[in-house]
Amino acid sequence: MSRRVLVTGGAGFIGSNFVHYLVAHTDDMVTVLDKFTYAGNEASLAGLPVERVTVVRGDICDAGLVDRLVAESDVVVHYAAESHNDNSLHDPHPFLDTNIIGSYTLLEAVRRHGTRYHHISTDEVYGDLAFDNPERFTEHTPYNPSSPYSATKAGSDLLVRAWVRSFGVEATLSNCSNNYGPRQHVEKFIPRQITNVLCGDRPKLYGAGTNVRDWIHADDHSSAVLRIIERGRIGETYLIGADGERNNRAVLEAILTAMGEPADAYDHVTDRPGHDLRYAIDSTKLREELGWRPALQDFDRGLQRTIDWYRANEAWWRPQKAATEARYLELGR
Repeated sequence: MSRRVLVTGGAGFIGSNFVHYLVAHTDDMVTVLDKFTYAGNEASLAGLPVERVTVVRGDICDAGLVDRLVAESDVVVHYAAESHNDNSLHDPHPFLDTNIIGSYTLLEAVRRHGTRYHHISTDEVYGDLAFDNPERFTEHTPYNPSSPYSATKAGSDLLVRAWVRSFGVEATLSNCSNNYGPRQHVEKFIPRQITNVLCGDRPKLYGAGTNVRDWIHADDHSSAVLRIIERGRIGETYLIGADGERNNRAVLEAILTAMGEPADAYDHVTDRPGHDLRYAIDSTKLREELGWRPALQDFDRGLQRTIDWYRANEAWWRPQKAATEARYLELGR
């Protein structure tokens, strides 16, 4: 049965991939609410059927607009977030506005209208793991955020849990590992390195590159979120991961090799303050309870698809590139 789905942040990276996934795999009618900051891109929604996808330019902190859109929706999927760690270290204020106040505004609207709500979060709320620690994050791992970004995401997660318990809001949460794939802003690690190579510039690696991330393709994240919306238990948190642990150096060298460059053709730059050591997701609950499996668990295959997309879509990323690199230059990174 067709649903009316409101996707906040639907012009951003994982939000736009989710919108494309919904259109391809359901009959749902989709409304995208996006503020179109630097991270939101109308071109990410190009080619979607106008009879099924409506785009609204607006702020999730705008209570009147949010209330109207939620009243017209059966499901709200909350992707909108300020999400770049470096930016949060430079100016935390926008992260408090969007990630805390914006999430509160949405929760109050779904509370008034009795609307199903799914909250997208990150594994960064758990802090990090030691390199020699065999454990992975689970739904029971205590929160230990280490940046203004992850602290505000942790705060929004706790708001959702409180609104479920105190007001009976029909909500689920998911915390995901690092996404990669098409339509990701060039400030992020994988697209930055790919587009540097395409521009003839040497990629950059923070510190020694030993920090470990758990990678998942955006399509697999989208399929997991849809499964949680359709089958997840209200009030529950599900961790989404594809067993994709790799350190940053290995990822960069894989990109260079796949693009026909020497594996060591990169420069080391100053490490980021408070750079988390290792993330690792245990998605057993999602897999056993809801029967979900990643379709793109082969990281090299997913990476090649991502490289191919950036090669074929220079018009999408080129307008962002110069300003992004100028900003990194100011930071010495």
